[in-house]
Amino acid sequence: MAQNKNSSQETDPESATKKKTAAPYKYRLRTVIITGAASLLIGVGGTVGVGALYVQQQQQAAAKNAITYVPNSFRDLLKVYGDIKENYFETTSDTKLMNGAINGMVKALDDPFSQYLAGDDATELNTTMTGSFEGIGAEISQGDNHIEIVSPIKDSPADKAGLKAHDVIMSINGKSTQGWSTTKASNTIRGKKGTKVSLNIKRGDTTFDITVERGVVPLTSVSSQLSTQNKQVGVIAISQFSNKTNTELEKAIKSLRTKGARSFVIDLRQNPGGLLPQALSTASMFLKDGQRIMQVQGRTGKPQIFTAGKEYDDGFKVTEPVAVLIDSGSASASEIFAAAIQQSRHSALVGEKSYGKGTVQTLTNLSGGAEVKITTNKWLTPNGTWINKKGLTPDVKVAYPEFASWPLLNSKKVNKLGDVATDVKTAQKILNLAGAKLTEVSGYFDGATQTAVCNFQTSQHVTVTGKLDAATKTALNNYVYDQAQKSDPMMTKAVQTAAAK
Repeated sequence: MAQNKNSSQETDPESATKKKTAAPYKYRLRTVIITGAASLLIGVGGTVGVGALYVQQQQQAAAKNAITYVPNSFRDLLKVYGDIKENYFETTSDTKLMNGAINGMVKALDDPFSQYLAGDDATELNTTMTGSFEGIGAEISQGDNHIEIVSPIKDSPADKAGLKAHDVIMSINGKSTQGWSTTKASNTIRGKKGTKVSLNIKRGDTTFDITVERGVVPLTSVSSQLSTQNKQVGVIAISQFSNKTNTELEKAIKSLRTKGARSFVIDLRQNPGGLLPQALSTASMFLKDGQRIMQVQGRTGKPQIFTAGKEYDDGFKVTEPVAVLIDSGSASASEIFAAAIQQSRHSALVGEKSYGKGTVQTLTNLSGGAEVKITTNKWLTPNGTWINKKGLTPDVKVAYPEFASWPLLNSKKVNKLGDVATDVKTAQKILNLAGAKLTEVSGYFDGATQTAVCNFQTSQHVTVTGKLDAATKTALNNYVYDQAQKSDPMMTKAVQTAAAK
């Protein structure tokens, strides 16, 4: 995590900071932040948005300069205001009307990353930059009539539940999300630790129900360890680019060096983005002074070129070989970092094509603690490419295991002998993954499938019923998740790539 037309936050890709390593498996433990073009499902609020890239500065002067005259067309706005205040059958507050007018103007931009944030939404955006919050940890965006997940935060409840990028949230707690804003969706999804939210998810042509227990979503953005495949390769996962990512990254690199790391894998999978200054600071660490990090272009004029230097990295440099992992959940600030490494450092990107978020947002403070974030620029890669809606293409393409895209089993429905259902078909595949060797995988619950279910229940210490009940489906889902953790072809290839240099 963003809104496809408004950004909200349980989490947001390019707007706040987030971090961690992971892959976009449906069954992969990963925290997703919804920001930027999406909503930040990570926290209690819904402000950030998928792939939101924040300049983190107030443009109050620019805003004042813009109000040099009031267009004649605004007379109708004032006329409507006067009519409502004078003639509407109930009393309404000026604040409510003002909020509606501002929100309407921003929505009229039809830009998923521009959004008016008031009250809890504004508070939540600021919180995601520095602390932690309670929610499911996913970045969402406003798609065509429904809410779409941009990316889940690694190790967040959303990640552990198997939600993944591009999942469409059709309903929340039984209520259709058709026409919802990301803010409304975020406000409905978020909640206190230990409470649950029910989601109806559409993934491709499959629809299923899932219940996610909310929890605390930490905003530490960097985690690291030596590769289990090669102890001379340090693996660093960045879940988002928050206000301390640069210092966390420097600390991780120094620690891994002392442990014997001679090359590094930077895992940006499912990283929805964050703060632009952090993208510049972290990328600068891997480049020689003077090398291009990115370009920023406004409505008019030539692009502003940002180059590596001490002003960003304080002289700390990483000269060891590096490989960068990306996937469809890598957005905004993570794409800036990846593009700089690929085009200026000429190090390899490994994985799948990235999200493709090529715009920059600026926050402006308004009265009463409200804020408005508006897309003010587009950013270009070092060689001048605009990747918006295109993404970055990895040098080494590696896909996730096929089983990682299987739909989650719906634990609310019980399937038994004689049933024909999509869940039965998926369960048959999972049972075969566990060694059942079923020849019938069409979705018909036959005797062989029942025997396989009983054997699986026994091996997983689940009550043997011969049915696909809630406990069994949960165990099957967890089995796939565990296999996804053990089988990570992207990481394997990235470690090999980094070690070979």
